[in-house]
Amino acid sequence: MNRKPYNDLKTHLRLKYGEPVHRVPIDAGFSCPHKINGIGGCIYCDPSGSGFSIDSNLSLREQLEQRISLLRKKGIHKFMAYFQANSNTFAPTERLRKIYREAIIDDVVVLDISTRPDLVSDDVLDLLEEFTKEVDVILELGLQSINPNTLKAINRGHTLSHFIDSSLRAKNRGIELVAHVIVNLPWDTEEDVSEAARLISVLRIDGVKIHSLYVAEGTELARHFRAGEVKIGTLEQFLERVVVFLENLNSEVIVHRLVSDPPFEGTLFGNWGMSKIKLLNMIERKMIIEGRSQGCKAL
Repeated sequence: MNRKPYNDLKTHLRLKYGEPVHRVPIDAGFSCPHKINGIGGCIYCDPSGSGFSIDSNLSLREQLEQRISLLRKKGIHKFMAYFQANSNTFAPTERLRKIYREAIIDDVVVLDISTRPDLVSDDVLDLLEEFTKEVDVILELGLQSINPNTLKAINRGHTLSHFIDSSLRAKNRGIELVAHVIVNLPWDTEEDVSEAARLISVLRIDGVKIHSLYVAEGTELARHFRAGEVKIGTLEQFLERVVVFLENLNSEVIVHRLVSDPPFEGTLFGNWGMSKIKLLNMIERKMIIEGRSQGCKAL
């Protein structure tokens, strides 16, 4: 029984598979069209494309086998192959088929594929639907904000309609969806955050990853941050926005993440200098003390 004030992923996976399931991040060598088309990519995206925790010098299979071998020693026996770095649908379909196939090794029960909402063609969805016959498939889409002005400010290069369209087409195929949202973007209001939760609920998206905005070296955001052109909100504002988001989120949506993991090195700002577990504990404690829970204000 889940005693947390939100529907957490760890509990969901244990109930679904009968035992713990661990996510293993992969850098499969993908790039991102938004980085190479001359627009420069999202202003917060570090050079690794959020794959800074992965040894990209290893092959895909080596990355998986190395991490899985260590996890088996800790008593973990089921795994999610998580295609994390950059845009993991940015390749011809046959190449995608070969790469995804390589990740299906013993005890991998989920293919978890992260990408942009404007890189989800019907051919990609056809391919993902094929793989659902062998393993569970999760498609992760970066929404980040529902505010069109914010999307321009962070140089996302896609619109809200791209997200809605790709979500609807994926859901029509029965593919499990996870949306990414950054709740403390300086250009967003608290109402933008709560409306994002309501949209995710209305679209019947299965899961969310909530992120805390960090400032990594080598990014356009770092330049703006140093110049004083962008200011990150306070810790108290972040905590409140997370809770407001959860209150307006349907209680059945699975919360995959509440706080980001900034890069270990080269971070100008990250999580107010606190550990991820400390922030998680602060969020849970705030919800419990204030009597707030996921879905308590949902439509």
